[in-house]
Amino acid sequence: MMKRIFAVLALFVAMAGLTAGTSGPVQPGPTTTPADVRRILSALADDSMEGRASGSRGAQRAARYIGGEMKKIGLEPLGDSGFFQRVPLSLDTVRTTSRRMRDPNDSTKIITVPVDPPRISIRPRVRASFADLDSLPASRRPATVNVVGVIRGSDPVLKAEYVLVDAHYDHLGIGRPVNGDSIYNGADDDASGVTAVLEIARQMMKGPKPKRTVLFVATMGEEIGLLGTNWFIAHPPIPLDKMAANLEIEMIGRPDSLAGGVGRAWLTGYERSNMGEQLAANGIPIVADKRLDQHFFERSDNIAFARRGIPAHTLSSYNMHADYHQLSDDISHVDFVHMAGVVNAGARAARLLTDGPKPEWKPGGKP
Repeated sequence: MMKRIFAVLALFVAMAGLTAGTSGPVQPGPTTTPADVRRILSALADDSMEGRASGSRGAQRAARYIGGEMKKIGLEPLGDSGFFQRVPLSLDTVRTTSRRMRDPNDSTKIITVPVDPPRISIRPRVRASFADLDSLPASRRPATVNVVGVIRGSDPVLKAEYVLVDAHYDHLGIGRPVNGDSIYNGADDDASGVTAVLEIARQMMKGPKPKRTVLFVATMGEEIGLLGTNWFIAHPPIPLDKMAANLEIEMIGRPDSLAGGVGRAWLTGYERSNMGEQLAANGIPIVADKRLDQHFFERSDNIAFARRGIPAHTLSSYNMHADYHQLSDDISHVDFVHMAGVVNAGARAARLLTDGPKPEWKPGGKP
């Protein structure tokens, strides 16, 4: 049975390569297998990563793993400390004495009610500078980073522009045990996206040199307010005005029937720019997001770049599964054949963005 699955996948990949080679600038090259994605995803979503909560030991371990993979791939480091772009995160104690809720007597009104006893919690916060951390004890200023690697472009003119391929590596950490499990592994959200970023980088390193420069980034803090991305935007290793496009990858571990099933994905904000249409015209199996009521375009790191005027979209196949932000989001639910297909589609999309026309917003599409 497994031989038949791999044979079908190989045929799919071969056909995809032929389509790309005959319809535009996307050239066939190395491909990713289910075994490739299983290896990386299993490491990132392992219990040893402790749910990868920002500022935690598990997140630090995950960042080291991602940086190690980037080094093995052969990317050039582009952080301020090797592959690591340090982020000045503090863990602040917050005392909550009230909360807002709907008035039980009038659902149209929001009222403030006391919290008794007050709730004490720890809230991660990015400081304005590293100097702001100097007065804090070590326990409140954990080492926190984005992970950044680059492939320099080969075209004399286009190499000054760059494409950002990114995903967030943080998740929810450790919570209250349920049936003996307390670790929010975040296999789909978003270890699957980070796996794709690394595999796309590996494919691009083994294939022809891209014309534009490509930045591969794994960010911290998406789950708590795009903290890593906002720091990256404030301190970009390459000027933001040189960014031609952003392809974010979020939750590709399971097939979505609305995207067409196994090996296919959708693009948030498809209707806002011509990026999706460019991909479709080159035979890449990526379609429009059909759940516009969910506002997925605004719900991931891409929105921060889009608001800076950069054509920025998220590639996903999230099918609204019930394991979202639950302890059950682990590798036992991942479809590795599907995921390998989406990674290969993402690699072809990234190649089109680096070698083809620069995407443009449609009238009224830029947020």
